[in-house]
Amino acid sequence: MKSLTLATRGSPLALTQSEWVREQLIQLGTVEEIELEIIKTRGDKILDVPLAKVGGKGLFVKEIEEAVLDGRADFAVHSLKDMPVEQPPGLVLAEFPR
Repeated sequence: MKSLTLATRGSPLALTQSEWVREQLIQLGTVEEIELEIIKTRGDKILDVPLAKVGGKGLFVKEIEEAVLDGRADFAVHSLKDMPVEQPPGLVLAEFPR
């Protein structure tokens, strides 16, 4: 496999985590190139209301999940602390790096 697309948020934490995963996979020889697809989630767009009042954790993942499900991205990196307990059909939590 030569290239993959990784969906992620554009926050400093998300980008740091995604860059780390990208480098690990490239170093392992799993893939030659991984392009980051930066997704702006609903949680990123809501700036004037406490997030708990409009949906909590799911606000930061729905658009990322959609990018994987519709084929714009091959996989995603996201902080487990922001993930809902249940995953939508077709998606799994596949890896938990250190």
